[in-house]
Amino acid sequence: MALETRPVTDLKGVGPSLASKLEKLGITTVQDLLFHLPLRYEDRTRITPIAELRNGYSSQIEGIVHDSRIEMGRRRSLLVQLQDDTGRIGLRFYYFTAAQKNQLTPGTRLRCFGEVRLGRTGLELYHPEYKRVNEGEPLPVQDRLTPLYPTTDGVHQGRLRQLCEQALELLERHPVPDYLPQSLLDELQLPPLNQAVSTLHHPPAGADLDQFSLGIHPTQQRLAFEELLAHHLSLRRLRASIQHHRAPALPDRGKLSQEFLARLPFALTGAQLRVVAEIRQDLAAPVPMLRLVQGDVGSGKTVVAALAALQAVENGTQVALMAPTEILAEQHYLSFSQWLQPLGIQVDFLASRSKASVRNQVLERLARGETQILIGTHAVFQEQVRFAHLALAIIDEQHRFGVHQRLALKEKGANGSSTPHQLIMTATPIPRTLAMSAYADLDTSVIDELPPGRTPIETIAIPDSRRNEVVERVRRACLEGRQVYWVCTLIEESEALQCQAAEATAQQLQEQLPELQVGLVHGRLKPAEKAAVMDAFKQGEIQLLVATTVIEVGVDVPNASLMIIENPERLGLAQLHQLRGRVGRGNIASYCVLMYHPPLSHMSRERLKIMRETNNGFEIAERDLELRGPGEVLGTRQTGLLSLKVADLERDKGWLETVRWAAEQIETDRARTDALIRRWLGQNVRYGQV
Repeated sequence: MALETRPVTDLKGVGPSLASKLEKLGITTVQDLLFHLPLRYEDRTRITPIAELRNGYSSQIEGIVHDSRIEMGRRRSLLVQLQDDTGRIGLRFYYFTAAQKNQLTPGTRLRCFGEVRLGRTGLELYHPEYKRVNEGEPLPVQDRLTPLYPTTDGVHQGRLRQLCEQALELLERHPVPDYLPQSLLDELQLPPLNQAVSTLHHPPAGADLDQFSLGIHPTQQRLAFEELLAHHLSLRRLRASIQHHRAPALPDRGKLSQEFLARLPFALTGAQLRVVAEIRQDLAAPVPMLRLVQGDVGSGKTVVAALAALQAVENGTQVALMAPTEILAEQHYLSFSQWLQPLGIQVDFLASRSKASVRNQVLERLARGETQILIGTHAVFQEQVRFAHLALAIIDEQHRFGVHQRLALKEKGANGSSTPHQLIMTATPIPRTLAMSAYADLDTSVIDELPPGRTPIETIAIPDSRRNEVVERVRRACLEGRQVYWVCTLIEESEALQCQAAEATAQQLQEQLPELQVGLVHGRLKPAEKAAVMDAFKQGEIQLLVATTVIEVGVDVPNASLMIIENPERLGLAQLHQLRGRVGRGNIASYCVLMYHPPLSHMSRERLKIMRETNNGFEIAERDLELRGPGEVLGTRQTGLLSLKVADLERDKGWLETVRWAAEQIETDRARTDALIRRWLGQNVRYGQV
């Protein structure tokens, strides 16, 4: 039986109980076990002289117990002094038994393994593993590095090592198929699969531990390449499966768009015009458009989306625009209504909090085809929402929804007989590395030019001990006719996190600044209350708006030129950049004050430093990827991408162009690509078929 299908229960000692625990680690077959690779390794292949021990490194030593005693410091501990011909070191045990103490007596020879740390007596080993060495019976050292595997409750290292040993014995007799063509392996100078797997479980003595810890050993790179290739192939297959469906061809008729552009008080940038041309060409074809539009904060993505919507409407079809938050959806609704209703276009709004009567009216107009553009939140995905002829779905901030919901849209096409075109927009610039990997099923357009007249935002970081100075700065800005955002990172009071609640902050600021009109907006307000506050702020009736991060995207008030962000250390770079983008939208000098609570962690210091150094969203995205890794940057909803076992998108980005090329070489071989995707994605392969 092939190891890919051979159940792990075939191995000695694996019953139903252990099998269910192994399943939590994603291990159900012998092949799964072979691809459950070590996190790191311990070197027990040599005895290190005590004089050569280094702080922070795990080492194996052997020596004679010189002294053993109980110390009564802050915590009672057993300290054993071990010496060899080169020096002496302490072995410290905080948890020990009387039998252990009686065993570790002077003159006893021990073999120990543990991490060397600086302790009370100098270098010490805390709770080392140890074995007694009997006179005339020397213990052999291991001939290879010792693997340390990812574990789960009830499955310890020793058990995993035993099981992997059994799996490796089976591998010798039943090699795992290598699905990469030999010509490709030769060209890329990659080792064979079975050799790579065996080496990763059993690196030989003398292997470069630093290479393994950095993930750059040739055997790791062999598997990382194959894993990236499998993910890329699955996304290409997803794209092909969607484009296999028919979509309504929507030629550019031009009349509505010309009228719309003539009414705009500004001209489009070159970047906007380029992206509009790419979208127009896609929409005119009878295959579903799959296009991602990236643009930094304030680059004008909404206008581009409006022009795409007009092209669909002019062909007698409907458009859905979805945003992840009600505030952003409401902002889009206001913009589209203001721009398009004068052109005679029916724009409707739908959110989960919409009143039943209003909701029913919208659903009826939508089903009859009277609603030409529907704007809303995830409520648009709901089953009872039926379109007469949906031809274009525009999804804003796609990473907030995830692949499943985006793909569910094809069911909203006209009676399921055609698939809507998809335009995905994000103001969170995606590093090229991630765009090539996470969005390989999409064509990508970038609006890399800001409208003229935008002024760079100056960002400063100060401790909250200078809060009174900041309040005075707010007073001066408002008295000069400007408006200010004050962003809090929590709604509820939390002394432990030392964050000011938005409500308490608004009240406190109103007391300190009685001459100003202070408004408050947060996620718990009813939509009507939220809209009223935002409208008052836009009209200039409110000078200082205290808000939570609900204003992260979509709020456009050109007169707002100062933003205070409290406790910015609680937010990620992308979110900080989005918030900062609410100012600097006019032609006046704008400022963002990051008011942090010291002391800052290393990660927080780095984030604030990056925010001070650049306003470029793409540069910030790249730096964010370096700091946090792809999982957090994309968000956990990106099912199917975050289960990378060996590869690391930042470390292995050098492979991505080669991966794309290799995918083109082998994707016509259906059996080979099926097997590769199944090996690396397993059950997750369904995410491309929702």
